[in-house]
Amino acid sequence: MSEQEPYRRKEAAALAYDPMRDDAPIVVAAGSGIVAENILRTAQEHNVPVVPDQSLARVLNQLSVGDAIPPDLYAVVAQILIFVGKVDGAYAAHQARGG
Repeated sequence: MSEQEPYRRKEAAALAYDPMRDDAPIVVAAGSGIVAENILRTAQEHNVPVVPDQSLARVLNQLSVGDAIPPDLYAVVAQILIFVGKVDGAYAAHQARGG
């Protein structure tokens, strides 16, 4: 980080989405600093894929836990859900092969 670049506190958010129940992904955790680090650590402990996108985390941190994401975030979150689906599929295939 250069001296001219402002310090940015780490931010993180977690989303949950059940297409049978939810109209859109729901914010289930959000925070900055130590809270963000706890969110990331919990995700890692539970093998939840993490997508490093501080800009999106910053936007999601403006919402409250329990809020559905707004329609203007659908496209970017859809890309994340596709990524997570691929990661989950690869993990399941790896486990099926005995890994």
